[in-house]
Amino acid sequence: MKSLKTICVLLLVACLACFAFADEIKRVAKITSITGDVNVKVYGEADWVPAEKGMILNEGDMIRTKADSWAHLMLNGKGQTANVEVEENSKLLLSQLITQGKKGTQQTLLDLAIGEILIKAEKLHTSESKFEVKTPSSIVGVRGTKFSVRVEAIE
Repeated sequence: MKSLKTICVLLLVACLACFAFADEIKRVAKITSITGDVNVKVYGEADWVPAEKGMILNEGDMIRTKADSWAHLMLNGKGQTANVEVEENSKLLLSQLITQGKKGTQQTLLDLAIGEILIKAEKLHTSESKFEVKTPSSIVGVRGTKFSVRVEAIE
């Protein structure tokens, strides 16, 4: 009888935990324009594939541009979150694109390994929301503005 109560309590806790995590809504990025040689690596896949206008990118996906190439992304959340221009010779990981359903908070983390991105971020919807860009040497957080981030190779 005691073990049955323990099992019921554990199942209840597991169900509550599932509901808590179900509150997270994954957001997406859409490629709105491309110039030149741009590739995408979908999370969990080994190969890079050519990017296409209208392609939807998810959390964990990567985009890279080669010489004389660029891509324009639109990040969505509650409306448009940001426009991101990925400049030539860049490699960008969409690390985190989440909205907390009930709270409406948005968490955006872009990881720029090399190259440059230009961002026009919209004003955040809540004080708990975050829009950050990570580089190999820093993390930049913004509340809503235009800015660029550049990472140069160490030689």
